[in-house]
Amino acid sequence: MRANKILSSLCYFSIFFAPFLFPVIVYFIASGEVKNHAKRAFWTHLIPYVLLIAGILFSGVLGLGAQGEMTAGIGIIMTYIVFALIGLYFFIWNIVRGIKVLLGN
Repeated sequence: MRANKILSSLCYFSIFFAPFLFPVIVYFIASGEVKNHAKRAFWTHLIPYVLLIAGILFSGVLGLGAQGEMTAGIGIIMTYIVFALIGLYFFIWNIVRGIKVLLGN
């Protein structure tokens, strides 16, 4: 049981060393609760980057539609700010969740 907790918490702590690769490997190898934690960790690692790509695409389309570089520039700057805030939130969330899983809470 202790090994399952360690492996589950490593899925969250993998944000430091292999954010996408480690949870995917654990997801396909493990079963039960560990598989659930691996899936959650993978999505929390992926969400900021999906939002970054969507924001950049939206800013580009907005800039093309508005016919102005200023609109696209402001959109990209806002995208980076939102990406940084959401990325920081999920970074801290993964650390806290990894500690909680490790301690059994």
